[in-house]
Amino acid sequence: MKVHYDPETDTLTVVFREAPVAESDEDKPGVILDYDHDGNLVSVELLDASKRVEDPRSVTLSASGS
Repeated sequence: MKVHYDPETDTLTVVFREAPVAESDEDKPGVILDYDHDGNLVSVELLDASKRVEDPRSVTLSASGS
């Protein structure tokens, strides 16, 4: 998974898998979901990220496992 913030466009993108995007849907205004040819979620893009998240330049990773 990759997280990228572009301060010039104020866009935060979370990429879940490296796959070509076949379709994009704007689920809610400013929230874009990208899907591959099989309908799997590839990435989420937030427009106007600095207004939607606390600090788009900071990422905290939390993982739990067995």
